[in-house]
Amino acid sequence: MSNLPARLKELRAERGVTQDQVAEVVQVSKSLIAAFETARHVPRAETAVCLDDYFGTGTEIQKASAEARANRKPPPSWFRPWRDLEETASTLRYFQATLIPGLLQTEAYARAVFASTGLLTDDEVLDRVVLRMERQATIIDRPGRPSFVFFLDASTLRCGPPEIAKDQLLALADVGARPNVFVHVIPDEAGLHAGRSGSFALATLEGGGMVGLLEDFYEDRVIVEPGRVAGLDRTWQAIAAAALPCAQSRDFILRLVDDDDDRTAALAQGQP
Repeated sequence: MSNLPARLKELRAERGVTQDQVAEVVQVSKSLIAAFETARHVPRAETAVCLDDYFGTGTEIQKASAEARANRKPPPSWFRPWRDLEETASTLRYFQATLIPGLLQTEAYARAVFASTGLLTDDEVLDRVVLRMERQATIIDRPGRPSFVFFLDASTLRCGPPEIAKDQLLALADVGARPNVFVHVIPDEAGLHAGRSGSFALATLEGGGMVGLLEDFYEDRVIVEPGRVAGLDRTWQAIAAAALPCAQSRDFILRLVDDDDDRTAALAQGQP
């Protein structure tokens, strides 16, 4: 696994191409190519095939990627059923009351979240961050272009260390510009809206069924009982009624970035 990132950088340098150019040919994002080259992600099987074809390396990258995937630490057992659903669902909906959703977190934000629990060692934090970044690349960039809908309470946008907040907000605005990703903000004016009880997610399957996920402090719970799933869906509809449209939500996020820049400039000039 340790040699794969260096080998990918070496192959790209030999060919004299940029990460953007490789990403265009392989049909993934530039950020994902960068993640391969910094050991934050491992190419999926189909991506490894494309990379071998592009660089003319036979099955070298496929074998190295398979070995790296075999050696990596698996996600927690309780999360695997939901992870499988994320890889097959036609529509995924997430509501977050306290944090930026995991699929939208920057690496720095995810690291801060895991470290803040006080329950993980430095190595465990690193393992969780790697898994989260890999999950993002696998789910957000997966073939088939599923629809993603995210509802975020406005208070979540103001949490986090200032040194990582700006990049996280800009990342939210960027991902929300994708045609299949819809990011909505529930403004402060919504008050005690239906989502205040806690964060959850809903996956709509290709066959039309629906499965829910409830977040807990120690582990999340997959919800399959029809009555409870229907209850989560009703809660979702109530939250949707309080949320801003995507365009207004993006403006809201970018205003927070501008406000942060104004505060930083004021502090630099010695203003309170």
